[in-house]
Amino acid sequence: MGFFNKVMTKEENVDIEDFLNNLDDVEEESYDDADAFVKPMDLVVDSDITAIMNEVKQGNLVLMNISDLAKRNAIKLKELIGVIKVEVKAIDGDIARISQGRVLITPSKVKIIKKKGQ
Repeated sequence: MGFFNKVMTKEENVDIEDFLNNLDDVEEESYDDADAFVKPMDLVVDSDITAIMNEVKQGNLVLMNISDLAKRNAIKLKELIGVIKVEVKAIDGDIARISQGRVLITPSKVKIIKKKGQ
C-alpha cells in the first residue's frame, strides 16, 4: 500500500503563486482573429462607466475591478453599479459579482450562470 501511495501521489515542489502570477505573461500574439475580448477595467470614477459600456457594446466581456472604490466609497460604488446594471439590461447583457473585488459584465446574448452546478 505504501508503494502504491508513493506512485499515485507524486509530490512536486511547485510554487503555485508564481505559476498563477505568470499566467498573464503575454507573448507577442495577434488578436486579429478574435471575435471578442475579455478586458480588465477599473471602476473608480463616473467616467469609467462610459469606457466600460463602450467595450460591452462592442461585444467584449469586461472584468471590472471594484476593489479600490469599495474600500474608499461604498455608497458611490453602489450608485455606479446601479447605473451600469440599467445600461447592461438595456442592451440585454448580464452582470455578476465573481469575487470580492471583481464584477463580470457581458454583452448581448452572453449570459452568466449565477448558481453553481447549472
